[in-house]
Amino acid sequence: MFFLTKNFPRELAGRAPVMGQQDAADPEAIETWKTRLCARGWGVPTWPVEYGGGELSPAGARVVREEIRAVGGWNPIGWSMGVRMFGPTLLEYGTEAQKARHLPPIARGETRWCQGYSEPGAGSDLASLQTRAEDRGDHFLVNGQKIWTSGAQYADWCFCLVRTDTSKKHEGISFLMIDMRSPGIEVRPIRLISGSSPFCETFFTDVKVPKENLLGPLNGGWTVGKRLLQYERQRSEDAPARPGEGRPLDEVAIAQIGRDQDGRLADSDLRRRLTEHLMDRKLLRLTMDRAAAEAKGAGPSAATSILKNVSSAVNQTRAELLLEIYGHGGLGWEGEAFGPDALANTREWLSGKASTIYAGSYEIQNNIISKRILGLPDPAGAAA
Repeated sequence: MFFLTKNFPRELAGRAPVMGQQDAADPEAIETWKTRLCARGWGVPTWPVEYGGGELSPAGARVVREEIRAVGGWNPIGWSMGVRMFGPTLLEYGTEAQKARHLPPIARGETRWCQGYSEPGAGSDLASLQTRAEDRGDHFLVNGQKIWTSGAQYADWCFCLVRTDTSKKHEGISFLMIDMRSPGIEVRPIRLISGSSPFCETFFTDVKVPKENLLGPLNGGWTVGKRLLQYERQRSEDAPARPGEGRPLDEVAIAQIGRDQDGRLADSDLRRRLTEHLMDRKLLRLTMDRAAAEAKGAGPSAATSILKNVSSAVNQTRAELLLEIYGHGGLGWEGEAFGPDALANTREWLSGKASTIYAGSYEIQNNIISKRILGLPDPAGAAA
């Protein structure tokens, strides 16, 4: 593709960042690539042109993604919360004024968004949230606390679920867009044992939020919030590669363990489990492609709950297999004794444990599947 030949910095080829880590590539080259790709509208290829998108069909967007990957590139804004989660939700529920204000900066990669959902007392039972937004005429006054707010210390805006009616549970929740520079917001990064701080505590004390920042109807935020979660549960095709994805897993295993006299992976038990995993991974990919084709651009459905649970299991199994393949070399956290792929997989293995919790826990997804897909009676206390 001529555009990529002319505009993709060759020094970035094959250097996509590992999810959850800082990229080691040239930041100036990344910024150049982001600017060029977003100017074309291909950072958000299916969004309307008036909001900074490429207005391509889903099939056309897939061609663009495949061509970018073919030159060793990636979408530098494709994994952001604004692009993957909030933007599509705003396209569905936002007013024209809200879309015109917020979507173009997201499409240009100029604004960062964070998610204000979970609270210390409202995790899986999210509808128990207590952060209040009181009607003060021309604005809401927000007080409360959110937790596990990924990237809040860097975010410009927060899409936030708040309680606007204390007499009802699900029907008393509204969806607000909150400027993170507003007076009264305090962000405290949570330092993990790894030394990084991807999550934060976020406190709101008498924060004024203009009424025009209400997305969807008053007390109708639960519907909007659930729709956003469906987008979150999709594995984005623009996600940075996982450790070793550029090299087939069976090749990695043979390189580390060796072959038997018949030329096969020497460990027969590992060979069997590896084959089962590769089959599961291929079936997941085909199912995701089929679901996308059947949707015909209509957006995600309740099927994302199935795909999220299966995807979490497949990816966790993959990380466990890689850990076994690398042996002691796969248990390193730092140091010259460990190769970069092994170090990256150690982080993937540890961080991947959270995939059955975030975006709705494994158990909550099973409740949604039973209710929305199988038509079974509501489980007691389900928050689907």
